[in-house]
Amino acid sequence: MQDDPGRGGVVHIVAPFGRDAASIASVLDGAGLATRPADTLDDLAAALDDQAGVVLITEEAIARGTDCLLQRLSAQPAWSDLPVILLRSPRAQRRSPFDSLLPRTVNVVELDRPLGGMSLLSAVQGALRAREKQFLVRDQMRALADSRSALERSAKAALEASRQHALELETVVAERTRELEAQMAAREASEAALRQSQKMEAIGQLTGGIAHDFNNMLTGILSALDIVRMRLELGRTDDLERFLDAATTSSQRAAALTQRLLAFSRRQSLDARPVELNALVGAMQHLLRSTLGESVRIRTEEATAPLHAALDTNQFESALLNLAINARDAMPNGGELALRTFPLRLADGERASVPAGDYAVVAVSDTGTGMPPEVVERAFEPFFTTKPIGKGTGLGMSMVYGFMQQSGGHIAIDSTPGQGTTISLFIPQVEADAEPEPAADAAPVALGAGQSILVVEDDPQVRMLVTVVLEDLGYTVEVVGDADGALPVLSSTRRLDLLVTDVGLPGMNGRQLAEIARQSRSDLPVLFMTGYAEKAQERSAFLEPGMSMIAKPFLLEAFSDAVRSALADAVSDASA
Repeated sequence: MQDDPGRGGVVHIVAPFGRDAASIASVLDGAGLATRPADTLDDLAAALDDQAGVVLITEEAIARGTDCLLQRLSAQPAWSDLPVILLRSPRAQRRSPFDSLLPRTVNVVELDRPLGGMSLLSAVQGALRAREKQFLVRDQMRALADSRSALERSAKAALEASRQHALELETVVAERTRELEAQMAAREASEAALRQSQKMEAIGQLTGGIAHDFNNMLTGILSALDIVRMRLELGRTDDLERFLDAATTSSQRAAALTQRLLAFSRRQSLDARPVELNALVGAMQHLLRSTLGESVRIRTEEATAPLHAALDTNQFESALLNLAINARDAMPNGGELALRTFPLRLADGERASVPAGDYAVVAVSDTGTGMPPEVVERAFEPFFTTKPIGKGTGLGMSMVYGFMQQSGGHIAIDSTPGQGTTISLFIPQVEADAEPEPAADAAPVALGAGQSILVVEDDPQVRMLVTVVLEDLGYTVEVVGDADGALPVLSSTRRLDLLVTDVGLPGMNGRQLAEIARQSRSDLPVLFMTGYAEKAQERSAFLEPGMSMIAKPFLLEAFSDAVRSALADAVSDASA
């Protein structure tokens, strides 16, 4: 049993059957969590205090009644909603213990046994993270109460002083009153902003909104792979491609959902480059016409002068496609979609949601049903959608919002019910770049012919797959699990043609490792792999010459192409 409760609090355990309590405590203690077993629910209720982080009980524990526990939970303060994890017995076609023993008002997560140690630990850690946020709310409420008490004491002192020096301090009291009113107004505005921020953060972090979609995708992946494994065991190799395609499709859907979540949270890796918006919008006409169908007319009005901006082209095209599809869905009987590009200089206060500056504006307008103000207000919230179940994830607009914020731009909605909607993307203008010098033809290089590659990846599955594909392509591969294992290789005299490293390594990250490698191997090309890394969000600032990046998850064909490109660029630079 650990003594230090940590930030999330103590895990209280009631598991009266056999050695269940000791086994559960052993798993949690091994992960550094503080545990406190109890023999009965009555003992548990007596032990609950402000340090309680989560209650973990088995179904056998509640069989003798839960009155004492419920009485203790009902006495929680306003900030507290103590998580309860119930480990249910593996009995088929039974009623939930909630129906007779625990009311639905209790914050309970039900888990079926048998349950693996990692699954149990993950559930407990998730509950402790939620409890930690409750502790934060508690501390904020206490701080607010202390602040208000201080203000009340200050006001009383001012009133007492005013009685003693009524004539002399009348002006001072008036000024002090105005200051207090301004402080209270600022505090109320800050509290409102904090509540909104917490609401958006909670929506972005909780898995409830995406559990349905992810479970469907995982079912497609796991079931398809199980069928393939079963047929291979039976010696049947016919029709396996159909199931592998199903697993791949579900995986790609999951990857797309993850990218949308990263886009909303402004954590995706962007490859921002100078673009001309008129040409970019014009190049999408064919894709939009084939996507929207014949019932939607597309009208384009481009600016007379070029509009230059710095954007990730792929993400911008995805955002524009999302807006066009939403416009199509708002015109079930057909209509007109207008795409307009134009320059705009905004002064201070001219548009409430957009700061002053010079912008290139891309406006997407439809003649559809429009949106009432309450829908416009929530349009950028993740998982909010007015479409029927199964017709949308509610992440399209939030993805566009996150992409614009991360790109330094802004987005605004103008909509009237029955008259259509206009969504405007305000993108900061940049100076046009000079045309690049044509690159000299590089000497041909034989790729996959024994070049030496150092791979640094902490995930064993990714490490194995990357190693297999590189060796199958004819490269010589050395693989390590972290930066500490890579340093001796980099400091040695052995030949290295390429460093392939994950960005998010334990301890020293991949970017720091690349900097150390460049100290002794200044020309060593580097290919970064990243699923998410906060400092890698803007590629142009993250990457130096001779460095490139590929985002996880990736297909092995795309990875092999990235390796070839990195090696070819290195040869080209050396021959220049």
